[in-house]
Amino acid sequence: MSNNIVQKKVSDHLANERTFLAWIRTSLGIMGFGFVVVKFSLFIRQIESVLRTGVIAHSHQGYSGVVGVFIVIIGALTVVLAFFKFRKVNKQIEDENFAQGSFGITITAVLIFIIGVILSWYLIDSL
Repeated sequence: MSNNIVQKKVSDHLANERTFLAWIRTSLGIMGFGFVVVKFSLFIRQIESVLRTGVIAHSHQGYSGVVGVFIVIIGALTVVLAFFKFRKVNKQIEDENFAQGSFGITITAVLIFIIGVILSWYLIDSL
């Protein structure tokens, strides 16, 4: 194999790895956001309870707990999709048969859109 071909493969593999790590950062951000949704809602409910009664209540969290857990699950699924995409592209680079695919991006975009709609509905409902 010539030196230029080896350098091209190395460059392609490194680009693939950077893309994988970007997806990992995205998934961590999604999971962190889900965690914040759950915990912030709990914090707000406790503050409201203290202001009303002077006692911290252990009340039901409403929809935000479910939405927050759903967001964390989407973040975890993003890691799985990223890993399989990384492995697939890695094999395609080795076989010199790369074919672009956007299934993972489409799924992630749809799920994040659904989260946005659910959170918007929840915020409007709580006004």
